Amino acid sequence: MSGTVKKVTDVAFKVGRNIDWDGMAKLLVSDEARREFANLRRAFDEVNSQLQNKFSQEPEPIDWDYYRKGIGTRLVDMYKEHYESIEIPKFVDTVTPQYKAKFDALLVELKEAEEKSLKESERLEKEVAEVQELKKKLSTMTADEYFAKHPELKKKFDDEIRNDNWGY
Repeated sequence: MSGTVKKVTDVAFKVGRNIDWDGMAKLLVSDEARREFANLRRAFDEVNSQLQNKFSQEPEPIDWDYYRKGIGTRLVDMYKEHYESIEIPKFVDTVTPQYKAKFDALLVELKEAEEKSLKESERLEKEVAEVQELKKKLSTMTADEYFAKHPELKKKFDDEIRNDNWGY
């Protein structure tokens, strides 16, 4: 097998093992998204399996004697000579080094955004809990209880009353 194909199959196999499919599946909300995600995973597994099976095998050697009997030695020898003179160039990856630094920077940015998102999510969950608690107590809450929770509003209303500002 050529070195390039082997390298591609090895990389595909390693990438496939490092994907957190279950972690990504937990993030999906709708049934349609789950179906599409399952299709993506199935397609990825099929391609990965084909890469492992198809390209991990060495090609069968050519039986030159078989062709010599049917076609003739001179023509087969000419084909064999040309076949053996073919050189497949080695793949030199010049793209990955250019984008590795950018990719690493994006990963750092992603982690920062994730942390920020988690903090914001936590803050919003607390706020929702407070609003739900307030909603439950709203029908029986007195003004003093409300102002005890929101002293800035009490100060604002007291200032308006003191300044004889009744809002019209």
